[in-house]
Amino acid sequence: LLFTLLICGLAFSAFSQSNTKNEKIKTLLELTGSAKMGIQAMNSIITSFRSTYPNIPQEFWNEFEKKAKAEDLITLIIPIYEKHYTEEDIDNLIGFYKTPFGKKMIATTPLIMQESMAVGQNWGKKMAEDIVKELKGRSLIKQ
Repeated sequence: LLFTLLICGLAFSAFSQSNTKNEKIKTLLELTGSAKMGIQAMNSIITSFRSTYPNIPQEFWNEFEKKAKAEDLITLIIPIYEKHYTEEDIDNLIGFYKTPFGKKMIATTPLIMQESMAVGQNWGKKMAEDIVKELKGRSLIKQ
């Protein structure tokens, strides 16, 4: 009986710690706006599909957008954070993102990513043009 109670107590303690860690991860994701960024990305994809398929009724897109919930994305992301961070790591990250610099990082990261993607696309386009030019110059492809 004592052994059974001990096992139950350990299991409850582990569940409680995991549940606390999950709540902390949710707090971290809310602080950083991770789920919001995921929803914004999904909205961008829908906008792209709308322009590709202009004959699809607006009702379809409205219904589809209602299905996308930030909470669903958070539920999928939590195990990734659990795998890579200890509870102490999560506490430290929450502490960091509550500082003025952490808040600045949260605010500027989407802008930096957007600008970096634009620069990366231009760089990739120039690299592709240079490759084609070089291949043509060496007569490896037809002019």
